[in-house]
Amino acid sequence: MQGRIHSLESFGTVDGPGTRFVVFVQGCPMRCAYCHNPDTWSMTGGTMMEPAEIFEQYKRNVAFYKNGGITVTGGEPLMQVDFLIDLFTIAKAENVHTCIDSSGIAFKPDNQPFIEKLDRLMKLTDLVMLDIKHIDPEKHKELTAQPNDGILAFAAYLNERHVDMWIRHVVVPGITDDDKYLYQLGYFIGQFTNLKALDVLPYHTMGETKYKKLGMPYKLAGVPAMDKDKVVEKKQVILDGIRARRAEENRE
Repeated sequence: MQGRIHSLESFGTVDGPGTRFVVFVQGCPMRCAYCHNPDTWSMTGGTMMEPAEIFEQYKRNVAFYKNGGITVTGGEPLMQVDFLIDLFTIAKAENVHTCIDSSGIAFKPDNQPFIEKLDRLMKLTDLVMLDIKHIDPEKHKELTAQPNDGILAFAAYLNERHVDMWIRHVVVPGITDDDKYLYQLGYFIGQFTNLKALDVLPYHTMGETKYKKLGMPYKLAGVPAMDKDKVVEKKQVILDGIRARRAEENRE
């Protein structure tokens, strides 16, 4: 199954453990206000590529990926489940570490054919990096133009399938930095035994230039970059929520 590919990156260092070969897929239904890859939104753009062709490009620099592997990001990778199954089947045959960087928006718990395919994919997946944009349903819609119920259900699904999960959360001044919701986020993810890491990332304004080049309005124009020192404080609030959830469950 061919994949609709936006671009490939040979030496990714923030896309999972180690140095990684990163596949950016095309197509995403999310419209995150701070997205720095709006050129990946279209479901019809990109270049059609075979999984074997992509894996051959990975092998060109395989010595650099000794402690890394392949990460598929985007766009939203789970919009192309069949392609991921084929690519990761090839990768796992060569004992390559596989990672999906996802928003979870494609997860539909009531779509049985999709779930059956996803079950196959998860058996080939070593790690899912799940980006939870906002824990509050209404604020999530304001930020992304999409609901978050399926995303939160996807986190629970990963836990049930015992797939390692990293949670990512971008802290945007005045939008996603409210301690109340950060604590709620921590309390929510604190229930999962498959949680292996928490990445709290500072919002930056580097994407604004791309919007100008594409002739697109930038919704967060004027919002300053997040102070990196404050991100440490905000991460602690999430960690407090995680600890509270786990302490509560230990008492039961």
